Amino acid sequence: DQKKGRAFSSRKFPPRDHVAFKSPIRSPLAPRSCKGSASLSSFTGDSRWCRGQNRSPICLYRRTIPLFKRLGGRLLRVRESIYAQPLLIALHCLRSCRWNVFDSEMVVGSSLVATLSSTCDNLLKGRNRHPSICDSSEPFVSCTTFNILAPIYKRLGSETCRESEFRDYWFTRNQSILDRLIFERSSIICLQEFWVGNEELVDMYEKRLGEAGYISYKLARTNNRGDGLLTAIHKDAFTVVNDRELLFNDCGDRVAQLLHVRSVIPFWQNQNDDIQQEILIVNTHLLFPHNSSLSIVRLHQVYKILQYVEAYQEMYMLDPVPVILCGDWNGSKRGHVYKFLRSQGFISSYDTAHHYTDSDADAHKWVSHRNHRGNICGVDFIWLLNPDKCRMPLKTSWNESVFGIIKNHLRRMSMTENDAFDFLRARSYNSDYITYPGFCEGLQQLGLTKGLANEELEDLWAQADADGNGLLDYEEFQRIWHPLPSEQQEDNMDRCKRPGSMEEPVVGCFDVKNAVLFPPEVEKGTWPENYSLSDHAHLTVVFSPARMPCSQPIC
Repeated sequence: DQKKGRAFSSRKFPPRDHVAFKSPIRSPLAPRSCKGSASLSSFTGDSRWCRGQNRSPICLYRRTIPLFKRLGGRLLRVRESIYAQPLLIALHCLRSCRWNVFDSEMVVGSSLVATLSSTCDNLLKGRNRHPSICDSSEPFVSCTTFNILAPIYKRLGSETCRESEFRDYWFTRNQSILDRLIFERSSIICLQEFWVGNEELVDMYEKRLGEAGYISYKLARTNNRGDGLLTAIHKDAFTVVNDRELLFNDCGDRVAQLLHVRSVIPFWQNQNDDIQQEILIVNTHLLFPHNSSLSIVRLHQVYKILQYVEAYQEMYMLDPVPVILCGDWNGSKRGHVYKFLRSQGFISSYDTAHHYTDSDADAHKWVSHRNHRGNICGVDFIWLLNPDKCRMPLKTSWNESVFGIIKNHLRRMSMTENDAFDFLRARSYNSDYITYPGFCEGLQQLGLTKGLANEELEDLWAQADADGNGLLDYEEFQRIWHPLPSEQQEDNMDRCKRPGSMEEPVVGCFDVKNAVLFPPEVEKGTWPENYSLSDHAHLTVVFSPARMPCSQPIC
């Protein structure tokens, strides 16, 4: 553009708050020690280069090429040739940004060079090394979930201005997202708010992920909402046995994907042959809780997913296999969805890796999203259900969760236990009891029947009416208002157990080996202002085969 003398002011660009280089490329799961400790200055030999004295992009570009060649050659000679990939990514970003995201004075030198310098230094020190290239004698599964913020939803300065109107803007941002995903090389990638309505963006993802060894499955939301889901499976890690689409057909037009995969490399061994690991993977994006009346709708979406997983396992007569649920759950650790999944034996992989509990004290240790209201919260989860976990019957757990939502809704209306009983009894036209029609009318008046089928209302009533006489007395209502606490899982049930005198992998179960959020600031409960990939952090988790400790010899 400079050579052709074009004026930058005549080009249509988004607002000036967008800067492509706001965080260096690095792998979030990298170990902190590795061979090689050279610094950038030892390669450049010119400290003025890093101070940005010459801010000409042409000059900066010319100086960058030999630098990256020297760095790449040095790294290739020390055996970690995979390090050349992030260097090429950084060089590609440098070449493709075209400087159009900066102001007309081309002030790029110091900040951009500092970012590249930090990136290169981290690479040389081994901080960008992904676990997939770490020395390991056992197999593992890596999984990334990321809400990439569809351009049709990304606001630029005002409510009416969206990123989808500026091709250069969304194209550059999504190329950066792909750079990071491909560099991390997770076995499983689950994306939400994938812009399925734009063919160019879809082709971009399918082409680049395909070239990186992934097979992709996309699913649009119902009613032509424009966005949807994309799940990518690395062909070197898994073969896809089956894939299914789940359409909720509710007010949020939400959907889910279920993929049944089998590992390419055997995970287990028995006396006769090797055993390949099978996993059920779910990718979804739950409805945003715009108001409290949508709580049951969101819970119902999770209930449908778990029902579908159970039905799939029964249909194909599968042996118990691990289930991994990925996505944007639009709810925090204090919400009903979180508690419902915990009652079903699922563990939050990130919380498990960092030894966080379900207590309120640990509820806000990390965040993963800054929503359109400016609030930050942790809503992105990768859930793991091992086949050995003890859990409540699904329908019982669902009913208890719905009663919990009803109870919280009544409490927000400043109703006590007696007030709530009187409220439902008054609609039953009975002086002493609550009837089923009065129960349904009361829930409808509260706006809590949305998302509930008649059959599910009948199930709720059947669990509340313990004696089955068709009337709910005050004693039965008290059991709903003050439910008995669920039995706590024993610590030794958190891991698969198998008898034996030696440490052996337990077939079909995983341990959480590591879990990292990016950008790193969100792990401390803060949101970095210079992060521009999305309004969500992305979460990457590594699972390894579960092992039991060695037994002590018997004397």
